[in-house]
Amino acid sequence: MKKQFVAILIGLLFFQFHISKAYVAKKEEIKADIIIYGGNSAAITAAVQAARMNKTVIVVSPDLHLGGLSSSGLGFTDTGNKEVIGGLSREFYHRVYLHYQTNDSWKWQKKEEYGNKGQGTPAIDGTDRTMWIFEPHVAEKIMEDFVKENHLTIYRGEFLNRKNGVVKKDGNIISITTLSGKKFTGKVFIDATYEGDLMAAAKVSYHVGRESNATYGETWNGVQSLVFQHGHHFAAKIDPYKTPGDKKSGLLAGISSENPGLNGTADHKLQAYCFRMCFSNVPENRVAFPKPDRYNPMDYELLVRVFNSGWKELFDKYDPLPNHKTDTNNHGPFSTDFIGMNYDYPEASYEKRKQIVKDHENYQKGLMYFMATDPRIPKDLQQKLNTWGLAKDEFKDNGNWPYQIYVREARRMIGSFVMSENEVLGKKEVPKSVGMGSYSLDSHNTQRYVTPEGYVQNEGDIGVKAPKPYSISYDAIVPKISECKNLIVPVCISSSHIAYGSVRMEPVFMILGESAATAASLAIDGKKAVQLVDYDQLKSQLLKQKQRLNLEINH
Repeated sequence: MKKQFVAILIGLLFFQFHISKAYVAKKEEIKADIIIYGGNSAAITAAVQAARMNKTVIVVSPDLHLGGLSSSGLGFTDTGNKEVIGGLSREFYHRVYLHYQTNDSWKWQKKEEYGNKGQGTPAIDGTDRTMWIFEPHVAEKIMEDFVKENHLTIYRGEFLNRKNGVVKKDGNIISITTLSGKKFTGKVFIDATYEGDLMAAAKVSYHVGRESNATYGETWNGVQSLVFQHGHHFAAKIDPYKTPGDKKSGLLAGISSENPGLNGTADHKLQAYCFRMCFSNVPENRVAFPKPDRYNPMDYELLVRVFNSGWKELFDKYDPLPNHKTDTNNHGPFSTDFIGMNYDYPEASYEKRKQIVKDHENYQKGLMYFMATDPRIPKDLQQKLNTWGLAKDEFKDNGNWPYQIYVREARRMIGSFVMSENEVLGKKEVPKSVGMGSYSLDSHNTQRYVTPEGYVQNEGDIGVKAPKPYSISYDAIVPKISECKNLIVPVCISSSHIAYGSVRMEPVFMILGESAATAASLAIDGKKAVQLVDYDQLKSQLLKQKQRLNLEINH
């Protein structure tokens, strides 16, 4: 009898355990009409639009801080033609304008001191009440306001299980699971990450690196070692070896011993990444440039030689933000871009990516510390540099360092339509527009090598102006229907490397995020694959949302 009682008790405990386990599993399965993976500006505008179209929406964000690059230092917005920025993207910049109308927003500077009294400058568009230049924390606040006003549900710090976290059936994503074990099920999924992780895990075709010019009939793709369109190359003849003139001494840090490749040919190399640093020259709001965790002055020997050649452009991309701050970007032959050190990033594990990002942080912190302290830096430049420091009131929980590295390019989807330079430069028409771009074909340097003459040189820097704004096709943000029927990709779009150099701007990502959510909502309403959404219906809805679709019809 005692044995029987024990057996019953064990059975009850076993049953209770499984009921409890099932309850936990059920509790961890989270459902919505639209699941958005990512926490950047495209993700948030997509979520806002989904909510405005009365769809349930969940944002699964690897990031704790929302807004991506827009709230991580890229405050000097690359806009191109502002007239083609519409919808929620324009609303974001309108809110920036409204923020800076209040006196409380000008803590370290008088409003009338910034720009030309706030009128007629690249910063403030007085006619349309939009402002395109802003401090990082302002962008983050606007993103958080979007979240609160639209009652968005955000799961932060949740990373997709890239190995087996995507479940597909009959060409549709059924659910995604994060590393913490949370399972998200939905009708349509949007990959708004800079890396394209959900797209890749869903087995959608993509490309990493530069295509050859022959692939899409282009001129500016592939290796471009004969092209110097910005000032980001070595104009002077500079020796690449540790001991000048001695090949046996080895190359200086950051210089590859490999041949750059034939012009116009493909490779799997990426344009360089960097952090867009936010500096202040207000003593009370300035933090001295810190010494990084790993520091070796020899890493910057090449920079000394650049200065010794007479280069004086150090402060040319300390672009002014309100309140005596900067958006400090790469400029010159040796700068904040950590050239050649990001090739593995798109396909790397989370741990490997973390290390790559840390290496970039150490490099950039080391660069600033070196210039601020090394006696070989020209005194006039060093003295001026030391009037600057990290902004004390930005990124306060991250040592005043930006949260997001500038992933200028990672994976790019290969859809049924591929945006190439031919569309960007107006040589070919674009079908089914869901937004517009206007920025130049812009690629940062991809590699640093030794020329046949024995000098150091950079390669990959391109800047070709688009003659007029161009449309971006809906078919460039959806996969081939044979690969996935309920996924939309507004960031890692179907584009060649060089065309992506124009598309990859934060206003455009917001535009495409909104359009993606609009299309997702229509696909759900029509119970259709995203590729089969009626374009006329989509176009009509986007125009109602004040999106700009082409130069002729925008109202």
